[in-house]
Amino acid sequence: MLQALMEYGNGLDSEPGFKTREVRWCVELDADGRFLNVLPLGDGNRGAMHHRCPDMHGMNAGGKSHFLVETVQTVLLMFKANEETIKIAGTADKHSFFIAMLGKAAHSFTQLSALVNALGNESQLSIIRAALIEKKAKPSDWLCFRVDGKDPREAIAVQAWWREWRKSDMGGDNMPSTSTSNGDMVCFLTGEVAQPLLTHPKITGLSGVGGLSMGDVMVGFDKGAFGSFGLKQSANAAMNADAAQKYVDGLNDLIRNRSRKLANALVVHWFKAQVALEDDPLEWLHGFESQEQTEAAAQIASRQLLDAIRTGKRADLGSNHYYALTVSGAAGRVMVRDWMEGNFEDLVCNIEAWFTDFAIVARDGVVQARDPKFMAVCGALVRELKDLPAPTAATLWKVALQRLPIPQPIMAQALARFRTDLVDKDQPPFNHARMGLIKAYFVRLNSGGNQTMTAYLNREHPEPAYHCGRLLAIFSNLQYAALGDVGAGVVQRFYAAASQTPGLIIGRLTSNARNHLGKLEGGLAHWYENQIADVMGRLGDGAPRILDLNGQGLFALGYYQQLAALREGKKTDNITKQGETK
Repeated sequence: MLQALMEYGNGLDSEPGFKTREVRWCVELDADGRFLNVLPLGDGNRGAMHHRCPDMHGMNAGGKSHFLVETVQTVLLMFKANEETIKIAGTADKHSFFIAMLGKAAHSFTQLSALVNALGNESQLSIIRAALIEKKAKPSDWLCFRVDGKDPREAIAVQAWWREWRKSDMGGDNMPSTSTSNGDMVCFLTGEVAQPLLTHPKITGLSGVGGLSMGDVMVGFDKGAFGSFGLKQSANAAMNADAAQKYVDGLNDLIRNRSRKLANALVVHWFKAQVALEDDPLEWLHGFESQEQTEAAAQIASRQLLDAIRTGKRADLGSNHYYALTVSGAAGRVMVRDWMEGNFEDLVCNIEAWFTDFAIVARDGVVQARDPKFMAVCGALVRELKDLPAPTAATLWKVALQRLPIPQPIMAQALARFRTDLVDKDQPPFNHARMGLIKAYFVRLNSGGNQTMTAYLNREHPEPAYHCGRLLAIFSNLQYAALGDVGAGVVQRFYAAASQTPGLIIGRLTSNARNHLGKLEGGLAHWYENQIADVMGRLGDGAPRILDLNGQGLFALGYYQQLAALREGKKTDNITKQGETK
């Protein structure tokens, strides 16, 4: 996993001592340090990503600041209302350190003298603070400068000065205690002999999933119990500074640009060779956010790409490799919840199978429902998406990417929500993603698949439980045809019992159906009698007395698909009648 992250970081502008930061404000000064303007950066929601921001080491010691690019609070001593006195005092030390660093660098790069002049002048500081307050800047926002139209961060001479100062300041403090005489070890990632880094840079962007705003450690050994052979800190997983910086920069870039929230975790994915967005199977799985999704759009796209790979038209993708990582934060550490990797073609095949297995007739009975987005499937298990347990979301994610069977507990959740929504008339009549999940459960129940589970009604289905569900749908329509809307009808009153003990309920419902048939006109009554007789004839010796979880799932599918078929029949009749009148 770390190897793959390091290789991803190789494609970034990554170097120890530098970091990519989200900067929201730019203070413009003239060549003499006179304040000109404050410019907002980014799109209003996020700041601009600035590469090669000098990153100070040893910040835990206190009193230090980063060089050139820092927070509004540190650079300008701007605080939120009622800030604690101790924090104000600590920030004053960091502010002084920031100006002192600029002064040292100004000896080698004279343009920085303008920054020193501006920040050392209280009246100038007050003017800049007022301008930022007017633009509603926050003390925690990151800030950069432009002097005489140029960003000193981008100057080659400034970067060279920073490298030399950092190298001199670090000295031998980062040398670990090892069993070798010179302190060198074999790097865990590169295999080269090098000096291991004792503390690694932090992973940022996990504050929304349990992480700390200041960042979390991916590789760290801050407890004696975590170490071995007398090695200090991260020498227990020896990596040189360059390799560590690359895996950290790689994961930070993925979290910023290629992550999605999955319950209380983040999932990121990438490929060994770059893949265009329209060819990314996991984008299909999540749904096309910027396009209107047509019926079966994702399923068609996956099949077309799979055909292109297998016929050699897209040989570039056939040899590609995918990586998927699920992470969250926990007490200052990065928690790796899941890691998957594999062949690109296998991924496309598994995503195509996901859409095929989840294909289900729409509630109107005319066409198939749209391919469900992954989060729509997750949301089909709970009343509100925020209630979805993280392990459930992670399991479904793995089911999708690796074409695994759907676990029985997830099937049980789907059935429970289905029953609840049938009783609650304020809920939508049917959730397509939920019905697709129930169907996919049976398709994947056996390794060879299940040919009896189709998207539309299967009148030849071999299981009595399926036909019991069909009967309930017919009884429900019959009641509505005879009596209209009666509030709590057959489904609301009897679905739970009928789906668990049909042998005890079906007979009662059949007797009641005779009363409803007597209220209909001859032709319609005859039609319903034929429908009931046809389904009853498929029950064999009679309805099962008790249904297990699988039987209840078949009951639900039979009920839903029969209702869809009845609705499709009504629409067909209406179209025929309209044609006859014309």
